[in-house]
Amino acid sequence: MSDPTLTDATVGAVIDRAVFGADGLLPAIIQEAGSKDVLMLGYMNAEALRRTLTEGRVTFWSRSRQELWRKGDTSGHVQYVRSAALDCDADTILVTVDQHGPACHTGAHACFDVAPLTPFVGTPDA
Repeated sequence: MSDPTLTDATVGAVIDRAVFGADGLLPAIIQEAGSKDVLMLGYMNAEALRRTLTEGRVTFWSRSRQELWRKGDTSGHVQYVRSAALDCDADTILVTVDQHGPACHTGAHACFDVAPLTPFVGTPDA
């Protein structure tokens, strides 16, 4: 069985294919492998994407602090990468993870658990 780990060349090709915004960032949707819950949305620059794909831990670019940060380094709430895929336009990445501890800085399991909305639920026309 071949090693599925990305090589430097293939990681470079992925980074070249990714469409970063004018701010140099790529939205990163983080999904829990077991539950399929969407845990959070973060942003990656090219270096954060490279680290995420090669180190097995999710790394983001902090827009507020203007620095790289690896999820869990200070909180202990680590995200171990299980898979990753660019969307059809290559302008968003979905990273599937094994989450250890809560994903949200508030202590909630997922960032989307904090303020749920009650929208009108649409139905298909009969």
